[in-house]
Amino acid sequence: MSVTVARIPEHLRVAAQVLWDYHRLDHDLRPVDVALGLGSRDPGVAVYTAELYHRGLFPRIVFSGANAPTTVERFPRGEAVHYREIAIERGVPAEVIFVETDARNTGDNIALIRKFLERQRVPVRSMLLLSRPYQQRRAYATAKKIWPEIHFRCSAQQQSLDDHLESIGDVERVLNMLVGDTQRITVYANAGFAIAQHVPDDVQAAYEQLVAAGYTSRLVN
Repeated sequence: MSVTVARIPEHLRVAAQVLWDYHRLDHDLRPVDVALGLGSRDPGVAVYTAELYHRGLFPRIVFSGANAPTTVERFPRGEAVHYREIAIERGVPAEVIFVETDARNTGDNIALIRKFLERQRVPVRSMLLLSRPYQQRRAYATAKKIWPEIHFRCSAQQQSLDDHLESIGDVERVLNMLVGDTQRITVYANAGFAIAQHVPDDVQAAYEQLVAAGYTSRLVN
């Protein structure tokens, strides 16, 4: 049965919305050399990638992702493989899609794709990162650290927080992921894995409120 956003207490809905808005970069869509669809549990990434391909925004697609404990049941052959199949079902020619099947985190996604495209001698000056809606800021910060000379843009399905919660069907998971990604903005920058991003006071307060409410399963030490 679908889980509705109404199950989130109102005071936590406000905090979740603050984090959701912070992580959504939603850059203006412009033509780029290649699109990178970041693997996850959300098939909407592949659906949206196919939609933008048909709008003529890029000539090549790379889907990157192996499996995680949270995705192996949904995508048993690997996130990238299933994303490719979803895109082909939506009319994207198979020959324009590359897959990278070893990446297990966002840093892997970027580093392995960089090596892959260099081996393929695919010229890349600009790239569109396509991800879960709330993964955009972390993906951008990671990509700019690993591949600073590339012009990155980020986008995701144009969903409201409520719509995303309905599509995923798991409020607990989404709130835990929002909290985890917010923590990683600072932790990963401090560790040298990503460029620094400003965290406004209201975002920090919303993060702390959700942590206090028990949404801690995606926090890193």
